[in-house]
Amino acid sequence: MIQVAILTRRLKEGKTYEDFRKAWYHTVGFGTGNKMFSVINAFDPKEIIVIGMTEFDLDTLMAGLKIDVKERLDHSLDEVIEPSIGRTFGILVSEDDFSAEGSIDYTPPAVNGVETDLPKFFEDLQEVADTISKASGARPREG
Repeated sequence: MIQVAILTRRLKEGKTYEDFRKAWYHTVGFGTGNKMFSVINAFDPKEIIVIGMTEFDLDTLMAGLKIDVKERLDHSLDEVIEPSIGRTFGILVSEDDFSAEGSIDYTPPAVNGVETDLPKFFEDLQEVADTISKASGARPREG
């Protein structure tokens, strides 16, 4: 499975993306496939959006969440961002490539070429939500 996290933060007055990046940058890896995409809002350059995609299985999810919580505890963002953060978490249900020209036939949802079993997906989604809720108790209440 691939967990997707979308976090939206707003820079404090006088702070820059580079200030954010230095405070936010992870110093410990997750030990599994992970990519983070940082986006600056074109209409509000003070808004930083980070989209994280992490490969995991249900048995290792909590371990990855603990790494992330420890990183935030060890590297506070309080000096750089406003207190409010938008947090959205989910599981990748499908990846679609619409780069071809012309008409494209419908295909069922799939990830890495494997069709998504939707009933199983929604069972796993609930388990992921429960695990994230448990881990959030240890998450710092910083911005």
